[in-house]
Amino acid sequence: MAKNLKNSGGKSHLEMGSLEGRAVLQLEDENLMDSKQNDKKASSMDATPQISVFDSDTDDVSCRCMWNSLLRQMHIVLFSQKLNLLIPCGLVAMVIDTLSDHNSWIFFLSLLGIIPLAERLGWATEQLAFYTGPTVGGLLNATFGNATELIISIYALRMGMIRVVQQSLLGSILSNTLLVLGCAFFGGGIVHPSKDQLFDKGTAVMNSGLLLMSVMGLLFPAVLHVTHTELEFGKSELALSRFSSCVMLVAYGAYLYYQLTTQNNNLYMPIAEEAGENDESLEEEEAPEISKWGSVIWLSILTIWIAVLSQHLVNAIEGASDALRIPVAFISVILLPIVGNAAEHAGAVMFAIKDKLDISLGVAIGSSTQIAMFGIPFCVVIGWILGRPMDLNFQMFETATLFMSVLVVAFMVQDGTSNYFKGLMLLLCYLIVAASFFVHIDPDDIHNYIKSKQQLYGAILWCGRRWLSDPRFRVWG
Repeated sequence: MAKNLKNSGGKSHLEMGSLEGRAVLQLEDENLMDSKQNDKKASSMDATPQISVFDSDTDDVSCRCMWNSLLRQMHIVLFSQKLNLLIPCGLVAMVIDTLSDHNSWIFFLSLLGIIPLAERLGWATEQLAFYTGPTVGGLLNATFGNATELIISIYALRMGMIRVVQQSLLGSILSNTLLVLGCAFFGGGIVHPSKDQLFDKGTAVMNSGLLLMSVMGLLFPAVLHVTHTELEFGKSELALSRFSSCVMLVAYGAYLYYQLTTQNNNLYMPIAEEAGENDESLEEEEAPEISKWGSVIWLSILTIWIAVLSQHLVNAIEGASDALRIPVAFISVILLPIVGNAAEHAGAVMFAIKDKLDISLGVAIGSSTQIAMFGIPFCVVIGWILGRPMDLNFQMFETATLFMSVLVVAFMVQDGTSNYFKGLMLLLCYLIVAASFFVHIDPDDIHNYIKSKQQLYGAILWCGRRWLSDPRFRVWG
């Protein structure tokens, strides 16, 4: 019994010991769990400042990315083209205009400074068109395609230089239809002499019809002025010009709608190439280089920059004409349009060399259509708003020149083919036009000359009468 008791007591002790051991182990486990939980809490409390540190790092990284993106876009916009080396010429022109009155230097430096800005403006418009789609992109191209000429014209209109506005817009049409198209036909024909290059005859004929419509809008006010058959002298001509301008704007809006909604005739849609590697290469070439908002910002900056530089250019036209003995008509019709469209001219020739004449015609005749059906009527409406008597009477010499040029181009594109001989003919026609404006005196200049001579003779007669009536100057009694 005693053994049994001892054994039972031992077992009980063992059981008690085991229970105690279990209890101790449980307590230790709970302490470990509590310590782990405390460590987790402490780590969570310590983690809050670490998160803020990470946030500051991400902010720094995002700022660096934005700064690098800004520098990259500035490099693409301002330093990616060799033509941009002419940008400082505009700044030099501003400095010279501020410090002196050398109008000839101001004029030519302003011209050189506008050339790369006009090219970059067209490039920024194309970049924005990638994000807006073909419809809105077509509208952007139609609006900003000739923005440089419109900016110069609007500032000259504000200064009251209506003849400069008329002649510069007329010169844009003449340079695009004769010079640009002639260079494109000639260059493409020289590179591809063994064949006639083909283009979309329907689109070319449609643009020629719109150009003839614009000629009709310019012709009737000039005929009214020359024949003196106005119902009210000085008022009927202006009223007819404003009414015709509104009709031309409506016609151009309908033309844009037709072009943007009809796949086969859309000048702004990519041209269909052969299936295969050509499509992939076109897609790679047409990738945007800057972001959407970057395009908007640079478009605004370039527009403002051109507007500021246009002020110095317009203010120096008359002084440069007197200093260089070049007629204002020649400067407005020949020099200003060539500079404003220099980048588009080069692009049209390059596309013709690559046997893509549809794009060349879209640049040349399409740009002429924009000026004739949108630019000129738009300036008439702007002059109406500003209280300037801007009308469609471009004088008979200018209107006849435009009429003959449009007829020549219409005959050249009616068969849908081109060669170097057609290009040579267009270039020779442009040389004749340039020579004509070099020896042409504007009627307003003639009137101003006669008026100044009359004022001079009147002053001489007045001085003679005063001299004869003064007894101190009488030699004979």
